[in-house]
Amino acid sequence: MKVLFINGSPHANGNTYIALHEMEKIFDKEGIESEIVHIGNKDIRGCIACRSCVKNGKCVFDDMVNEIAPKFQECSGLVVGSPVYYASANATLIAFLTRLFFSTRFDKTMKVGAAVVAARRGGLSSTFDELNKFFTISGMPVASGQYWNSIHGREIGEAELDTEGLQGMRTLARNMSFLMKSIELGREKYGIPEKEPFTPMNFIR
Repeated sequence: MKVLFINGSPHANGNTYIALHEMEKIFDKEGIESEIVHIGNKDIRGCIACRSCVKNGKCVFDDMVNEIAPKFQECSGLVVGSPVYYASANATLIAFLTRLFFSTRFDKTMKVGAAVVAARRGGLSSTFDELNKFFTISGMPVASGQYWNSIHGREIGEAELDTEGLQGMRTLARNMSFLMKSIELGREKYGIPEKEPFTPMNFIR
């Protein structure tokens, strides 16, 4: 059982990392392996809707997206962290997630997802909602904590002073651990929910 962290901040050791690392410590206590991947300062372009991935099984742009795809396939849980930019996530992170989720054709059902957001003050809930949509469109249960999964801090390191935010990260990690372990037990006893063939519907004819 493994959790993959995606750090979408340009700062590898900034306030977003502080939040993710607080969760990482709990996963270690729970006996769950974890890995933090930093993509927030990488050169990652957006999707161009060429659909080459449908044919080739990977994105046409051979960058961090294709590098991380096997790790995503193998993990039991995915935590995505981002700072807030104009009440939304870092654009590099969104480009990465859009291509990662669309270009990977493996079944993501019952992988557990969690979004974590860092900000000076506002825009947290809208960014939190933006990130959660990647999980819910993919059949991934979303882990919750004791509040919206957010932490505050402007200068690098200030998030260490947000004791409520840090507590929220620990609670989120414990809840996510329980959910992943429960799903694993359920998978062994009951299997995963039956899937009907997808029936797409276009409204313009």
